[in-house]
Amino acid sequence: MPPSPPDTRTADSPAPLLRMTGITKSFPGVRALAGVDLTVVEGEVHCLLGQNGAGKSTLIKVLAGAHQPDGGEIVWQGQPTRLKSPIGAMRLGIATIYQELDLVEHLSVAENISLGHEPTHAGFVVRTRVARQRAAALLNRLGHTEIDPATLVAELSAAQQQIVSMARALSHDARLIVMDEPSAALDPDEVRNLFRTVDTLTSEGVAIIYISHRLEEIRTIGDRVTVLKEGRSVANDLPARSTPTPDIVALMTGRTVEHVFPYSPRAAGPVTSAVPPVLKVEGLSRQGEFEPLNLEVRPGEIVGLAGLVGSGRSEILETIFGARQPTTGRVFVDGEEVRPGHVRAAVRAGIGLAPEERKAQALLMLESVTRNVSISTLGRFARLGWIDRAAERAAAQQVTRDLVLHPDNPDAQVKNFSGGNQQKAVLARWLLRGCRVLLLDEPTRGVDIGARVELYAVIRRLADEGMAVVVVSSEIPEVLGLADRVLVLREGHVVHRAPADQLDEHRVLDLVLEGNTAS
Repeated sequence: MPPSPPDTRTADSPAPLLRMTGITKSFPGVRALAGVDLTVVEGEVHCLLGQNGAGKSTLIKVLAGAHQPDGGEIVWQGQPTRLKSPIGAMRLGIATIYQELDLVEHLSVAENISLGHEPTHAGFVVRTRVARQRAAALLNRLGHTEIDPATLVAELSAAQQQIVSMARALSHDARLIVMDEPSAALDPDEVRNLFRTVDTLTSEGVAIIYISHRLEEIRTIGDRVTVLKEGRSVANDLPARSTPTPDIVALMTGRTVEHVFPYSPRAAGPVTSAVPPVLKVEGLSRQGEFEPLNLEVRPGEIVGLAGLVGSGRSEILETIFGARQPTTGRVFVDGEEVRPGHVRAAVRAGIGLAPEERKAQALLMLESVTRNVSISTLGRFARLGWIDRAAERAAAQQVTRDLVLHPDNPDAQVKNFSGGNQQKAVLARWLLRGCRVLLLDEPTRGVDIGARVELYAVIRRLADEGMAVVVVSSEIPEVLGLADRVLVLREGHVVHRAPADQLDEHRVLDLVLEGNTAS
């Protein structure tokens, strides 16, 4: 592991806006923070990195006033302080924008921005016009005059909702804004727009604590980096733009990741067109979402779909899976046609889907790992109308152990697992089912680098064992690193098909943004 470089700040460096020293926090049976140090100065983007479970969420909840630390000191603008509540933290000028935005969708933009400190007349009548004027001024300050303060938040895109959250923070005169995975649901254009907004804030002296699993963002947006591991800060004040990525990964994981995307040459050599496809898609389309698509995936192949949000990627997977009714076209698995628009038929045929929003669309968060894994295979464990719980549990444990699920407890509620292990539970469901085709939509969203490496190895191994895999990802390096072949999509059209080793990130971006039709 590379050593943390010495603190390079000098007497001329700006005084810290925030200094957290030796922060500790324990919950029953868990020591979440075991001595964390964090220093943030005005006008900087300070990146907070670490694997899931490293303590990032607990630390920012301490900073937000949602958790009280057991030990340590917090100094805000030179004065020791106790952050007793989220309202108290906000009054001091500390705002937190969580990954799951806490906006009220049925209220307008202006109502959300002024929520809790509405301008009133006579102390109780809300001055709607004034609220909208203030909201418009804040949105203009952020460079987003296109957002109408009267619009309902439910009608905004994910990127626009992020901007509204920032405007709400500024309405409280925030001097420090914590952003937890702000780019997770954004496409590349929206991410660039987010970065422009962050630049606007920092130019005014607002400090940003930026949390992301996307290490490539750190070089673009960050100034300094703090790395957490197992509840401790293992590196402070690393220069964001010049610290080598392998060094950051080693600090986060405790090991050097030599090859993020595993490659194991198949014993039988590369898949050729002489091998019959497991999945065959003929002229599949959905009006207004994607144009007729032809696709073949052979056993042992991983085919990637690259494109921006709205290009039809997710819709293609959901239509193949039967969750959407196609306008035209047919789907075959091992030569047998699958009933269109029928999920049960797709599952019986051997198709499994790991959807983009695994918590909302795939997992029963309050149920055990066993029930989440067995839900598509319960008939196998039925005995005279009753479920053989012991057999169900044994089968689930066998397949989750094969995927190295942590912790190895089939009775634990899946809500208590990290994002990477929740994704493994979804994959285990389809392994237990014995699926032949695996559709993966954003398989590593919200997953840290260490867990990503494990998931990549699992996906590659499943393909090597003969499964046909189709993967969608917003991260072009991920598509190119995992896939054997890539289809580039733009506005519902396939604009290019090529082996992954004949493409690079710049070429794919050009195709995605320009849409030049190619063979």
